[in-house]
Amino acid sequence: MKKEDCFKAGFIMRPHGLKGEVTVSLDPDSPSDWETLKTVFIDQRNTLVPYFIEYASVKNDKAFVKFEDISTPEAAAGLKNLSIYLEKTSRPKLQAGDFYDDEIIGFKVEDEAEGLLGVVKDIERAGMNRFIILDYADKEVMIPAQQPLVKSVNRTKKVISVNLPVGFLDI
Repeated sequence: MKKEDCFKAGFIMRPHGLKGEVTVSLDPDSPSDWETLKTVFIDQRNTLVPYFIEYASVKNDKAFVKFEDISTPEAAAGLKNLSIYLEKTSRPKLQAGDFYDDEIIGFKVEDEAEGLLGVVKDIERAGMNRFIILDYADKEVMIPAQQPLVKSVNRTKKVISVNLPVGFLDI
């Protein structure tokens, strides 16, 4: 499995219990149906390795997962701090105008008044807020990824249209 065909769903925090279970910190875009997942991919030295799930449960932003062939706390500890990936095709389709964080990296950002501002280089989250990160005029700019600032996201053209307040880019 290639990393570009997957999205990061979380990372393994620590072992949980005595049977080899692990505690997984879930990313905000991670699906909520971990109880039905059969396979995940764990990033081991930049290679995605499939792991099969025996069982899982979710509580808030954490999942408690038991993988096949991991049966001791010591074996589970060997997975600590590794990232978990899922196939992008497993994500539900979003409503028009919404997007997953990783899918807009590289999109152009165009302002109605200023024109082309730059290219999305990252998305950052602070609580429930998302920010589009791009370089503009030799500085990093963070644009809240929400209406009314974001007017549209065109996946076909890979363009995000924004309408920033006067002086926003001067801050």
